[in-house]
Amino acid sequence: MKITPVILSGGGGTRLWPMSTPECPKQFLKLAGDATMFQMTLARVMDRDFFTPPLVVGNGAHAALIAAQAQEAGIADARVILEPCARNTAPAIALAALAVDDVKAPMLVMPSDHLIADVPAFHAAIMAALPLVEQGWLVTFGIEPTAPETGFGYIRIGAELAASVSRVERFVEKPDAATAQAMIDAGNHAWNGGIFLFRADVYLGALASLAPDILHAAQSAMAKAETSGATIRPDASAFAASPADSIDYAVMEKADRVAVAPVGMGWSDVGSWDSLYEVSPHDAAGNSIQGDARLIDSHDNLIRSDRLRINLIGAHDLIVVAHGDDVLILPRGHSQDVKKLSN
Repeated sequence: MKITPVILSGGGGTRLWPMSTPECPKQFLKLAGDATMFQMTLARVMDRDFFTPPLVVGNGAHAALIAAQAQEAGIADARVILEPCARNTAPAIALAALAVDDVKAPMLVMPSDHLIADVPAFHAAIMAALPLVEQGWLVTFGIEPTAPETGFGYIRIGAELAASVSRVERFVEKPDAATAQAMIDAGNHAWNGGIFLFRADVYLGALASLAPDILHAAQSAMAKAETSGATIRPDASAFAASPADSIDYAVMEKADRVAVAPVGMGWSDVGSWDSLYEVSPHDAAGNSIQGDARLIDSHDNLIRSDRLRINLIGAHDLIVVAHGDDVLILPRGHSQDVKKLSN
């Protein structure tokens, strides 16, 4: 039975301002290579021997971007659900679960704005989780932590259910630094990366018992949807009535049969300019440069420019981003403050 890839593309990406904007958020930018992160996500599920054509759930305002970038990536068979408003991940995934051709087939839910360096490791984790998914388990992929990050939620790993897959003992909210270090030291925790694998009917059943208002709103929105070719536009007023809850809050933290497949796959959510620096190639001086730049006696800087020439002399540990009429300059390590400027 083939897996249906569900690609969530509704995020705004405000932490990568000024390049990422509501009109063109980070998943549609070539920040980490020759392809956008949306296109990289599509590329992970190209093998039609294992995956059905992808189902993209995106912002209605990004319809043209989604279509153009899928075509550029050589994906001609994608289906697209255009959300009329943002209601978080649980309702978005409900729309997809109601649209799949076979409700008993596995759905692989992936954000469109993450990087995965080791795709074979990701595919191996999917294969390890499939037998449990077929038995009705809800599976999340736990990212092997590389540092005591305080910006991620964590998963406490319980008893092993099958090779490389364990029961989720509990989900942990974003911790303080001491708690994060303690979890890393304990060795039985993973980052919550927001990637899931489950059958559509199992997810819809969980919503029916745990978050019925979300299910009813999604069902009503899809029943009144307008369909044109491969594009589905759910009814706006019906979908707006849904609670705006994440899948973690609505389902995963409350359901009984929830498993985790820990995996080390070079994952990053590219949640800030600092995290982009960490996963980007660097020159011999530790500089990561995209765009026109001249650097003299400068090291360990992140430079991104789509038009202006950036000139640095004697500078180090800076983030310099130029996009349109905006220029952002700040020390590395402070990029979480960018959100203060993005609205």
